[in-house]
Amino acid sequence: MLSSGFMKIVYPCWKPSVEGDDNNNGSRKSRDESGRSEGLLWYKDLGHHVNGEFSMAVVQANNLLEDASQLESGPLSLYDSGPKGTFVGIYDGHGGPETSRFVNDHLFNNLKRFTAEHQGMTVDAINKAYAATEEDFLCLVREQWCNKPQLASVGTCCLVGMICNGTLYIANAGDSRVVLGRSERALREVRAIQVSEEHNASIESVREELRSMHPDDSQIVVLKHKVWRVKGIIQISRSIGDAYLKRSEFNREPLLAKFRLPEPFHKPILSAKPAIYVEKIYPQDEFLIFASDGLWEHLSNQEAVDLVHRSPRNGIARRLIKTALREAAKKREMRYSDLKKIDRGVRRHFHDDITVIVLFIDHQLISKNSWNATTVSIRGAGGTPTDGNS
Repeated sequence: MLSSGFMKIVYPCWKPSVEGDDNNNGSRKSRDESGRSEGLLWYKDLGHHVNGEFSMAVVQANNLLEDASQLESGPLSLYDSGPKGTFVGIYDGHGGPETSRFVNDHLFNNLKRFTAEHQGMTVDAINKAYAATEEDFLCLVREQWCNKPQLASVGTCCLVGMICNGTLYIANAGDSRVVLGRSERALREVRAIQVSEEHNASIESVREELRSMHPDDSQIVVLKHKVWRVKGIIQISRSIGDAYLKRSEFNREPLLAKFRLPEPFHKPILSAKPAIYVEKIYPQDEFLIFASDGLWEHLSNQEAVDLVHRSPRNGIARRLIKTALREAAKKREMRYSDLKKIDRGVRRHFHDDITVIVLFIDHQLISKNSWNATTVSIRGAGGTPTDGNS
């Protein structure tokens, strides 16, 4: 089990179970129409979207929840005559929650604006929505530079997915991931297919891309404490925010010295441009698992798909998170029941904030292209900052 020295550090932060067991004994709950919360865990066990059902859950590890997320189902354009469908967003923040919350408030509206402009869902509309959201946030950083310079060091990964007119659109900047569960009837199994492209310096192709874009910078990627990092600072190569690695005007005091580069740079080091995947949805496609990298640190693509395939839909996102937490506890040679007692902040030593949205695909709804007037709009953790324990 845990060493006595580490226990002395952690024990003062232990308290009665905050997540509750599957039977919810001993946990304190709050409930609203958008979901339920049990301490550091928020969940919406089952809901309906235009193209099927969904399950959604978030668990906090940081002092402030840095993940943000949303599901929007209904109109995907500003015009009533525009396309209908379902939008999913997973925003895994770093350095603070400000960027992920900003993206949660602005990206979908920007997408609707450009979808209207292009008279339909297009790759160009998605790219413009990312670019506009990035520019708006960098303008905010500039406006608040004198009073809150550290906003320049805050950023977020940005993974979105849309189901629209029988087509799947995936856009990603960062290292969150979406995995498709596709039925292989001949083998009587569901195969995991990763449909997002990740941008993390641990991946050799990402390091090669950075070196090709910055041929005169021998330190563009640095191996530091056995981890590849961009400029020796950050692992991801694409994000929204992180202004200090995109605009040289922010590479100066009063930004903290640990974020400032020793030499000025003349073009952005990180990019906000997403990698975009567009594919028709096939009859054998059963569900999509969207998650921040905190889930994938502990579960493989196939393990996650197998769990979704073999479990009831109701509460499956919560079940995925709890399975990941059990794995995190096992890696630290501790009981899951003890991990649950560790408070936010200290909890980050064991696992990251984790957000999961499982989107089930109903092919009859897609083929009918049916839609009623009911729209769905839901934010992870109820759309409110999770700054404390309930």
